[in-house]
Amino acid sequence: MRTGVIGLGAMGAPMARNLHRAGHLVAVWNRSGDKPRQLGEELGVCIAATPAALAKDCELIILSVSADEDVLEVISALMPALQPGSVVLDTSTVSRATALAAAKQLQSIGVAFLDGPVSGGVEGARNGTLAMMVGGDAAVLATITPVLNAITARITHMGPVGAGQATKAVNQVMAAGINQAVSEALAFAQALGLPLDKVIDVVGSGAAGNWFLTHRGPTMVKGQFEPGFRVALHHKDLAICRQMAAQLDVALPLVEMTLIHYRRLMAAGFGDADISALFRQKQALFTPGKERPKRP
Repeated sequence: MRTGVIGLGAMGAPMARNLHRAGHLVAVWNRSGDKPRQLGEELGVCIAATPAALAKDCELIILSVSADEDVLEVISALMPALQPGSVVLDTSTVSRATALAAAKQLQSIGVAFLDGPVSGGVEGARNGTLAMMVGGDAAVLATITPVLNAITARITHMGPVGAGQATKAVNQVMAAGINQAVSEALAFAQALGLPLDKVIDVVGSGAAGNWFLTHRGPTMVKGQFEPGFRVALHHKDLAICRQMAAQLDVALPLVEMTLIHYRRLMAAGFGDADISALFRQKQALFTPGKERPKRP
């Protein structure tokens, strides 16, 4: 299936490379910068001048952009050139309302839309081992699954359009809690004078073991916060979770606390750091003379 990728950031570029290796990729587009030229030259694929130009050559268009408004802007730019029967798959993390709006817009011209946000981080994108949670027509998903196998290790159909984004919201709340727990526990271990490499090894082998501890623990305790998953993006995602919770007339305490902590990190210049930079704030709890984070 002739496939194009729109959005060549930390997730989109490695997904494009894996699609190319599998023989599916024919075109790429990015809103700004040298990314499309560099990747197009590297892979020998078409560097589309516009989203519409990419759509003319592709049966499947995969989006990997940052925000709700970006998704809707790209959908509008694709509309004039999309052919009936083609498929748009959005792997971005946006609101369920945005997924529904995109699907309604594309349905009017006979184009299928699936919301398929992913989890697994940059490593998963590079290794083609992402987990994808998909909302939309199951039959449409079945037609593009052979392509998606190049970028995923697991694809789960969650229900109608919007169900993928709802599932990703659940994932992002869990990720916030794990980040809070791991960073705080390791700062506690450091204050107790324990060897952190051994703590990570033994705790990671037991009931408290998790992906974040294993993959981010060793770097966070060294003060290395390379993305990863950027603080500013997780902050954006948690703001979406907050909006969804508000529609149910509830507040999620973990989300509210993490939003406050991330705002502090962004104000301190760590918006583009990996979310494991939260460890810096947790260390301050145990550091005399430093301003301690206030309770939310």
